[in-house]
Amino acid sequence: MKVWIDDGLREGDAASVPVRDHGLLYGDGVFEGIRVYARRVFRLEAHLERLSLGARAVGIELPGGLQRMRHVVLETARAFCGDGGDDAYVRLIVTRGDGPLGVDPGECGAPRVICMVDALALFSDEQRRRGLALVTVSQRRPTPDVLDPRIKSLNYMPSVLARREARLAGADDALLLNRDGCVAEASVANVFAYRGGVLRTPSPLDGALEGITRESVLDLAAGLGVPCSVERLGRLDLLGADEVFLTGTGIEIAAVRSLDHVPIGSGREGEAIPGPLTRKLDAAFGDLTRSSGTPL
Repeated sequence: MKVWIDDGLREGDAASVPVRDHGLLYGDGVFEGIRVYARRVFRLEAHLERLSLGARAVGIELPGGLQRMRHVVLETARAFCGDGGDDAYVRLIVTRGDGPLGVDPGECGAPRVICMVDALALFSDEQRRRGLALVTVSQRRPTPDVLDPRIKSLNYMPSVLARREARLAGADDALLLNRDGCVAEASVANVFAYRGGVLRTPSPLDGALEGITRESVLDLAAGLGVPCSVERLGRLDLLGADEVFLTGTGIEIAAVRSLDHVPIGSGREGEAIPGPLTRKLDAAFGDLTRSSGTPL
């Protein structure tokens, strides 16, 4: 692992932050997860724009602005890939900085920039081959008036608890609903359901992150001539779908085989998983990631 903290690179084992950092104390900060494919940073500008929006929303000024954020990502990724890797996962973090105990952010110093680059595999090849098993968990996504899902803050406790609940139930991942009982997302991924020739995914108004991979998949599906719809979904929409899959920077595209122990989509009749559309989108996404992006 390569890590950039404030003013320079460090090896992962040598990286540390002060215990008074408000990101550590209160989850006070924002972040982006970014992928490097074939030594190209995938959709870097879109990630930086989302980071900037989240930082403005919580009142954190990006040190050096987007130009410095871009420099930090590229330099850290170059250092990691220079050791022999072509693919990597980047975690770019901006915390409120050091401050006294207490949640008041007014006493914090300069924001802190952290960038970590390493390999990442959220699910094994075997899990992807057979498809993921989801369970609906008790955690609920807050409504946008409580916490706007477009802000990727450092406080991911609901996602942590959701994934823990799913694992205790013997599942691969969690399905989170909002307070109205509608589908929001998985623990750290967007949800898609394909039925009747239409690809559907929840809206941010229902608690879904405006995912970078989600947007790419919607564009790729449209390019394949598949009608797409951003709309409210319930559990029944997933159980009755022809195919269900998750998307995200970390997870990429992963098929789902069951929800709450009920086979869904292509898993119902013993058909191949992933289903036909999921396979097409996965292949198209692979082509896209290998042929575009900001070179290192």
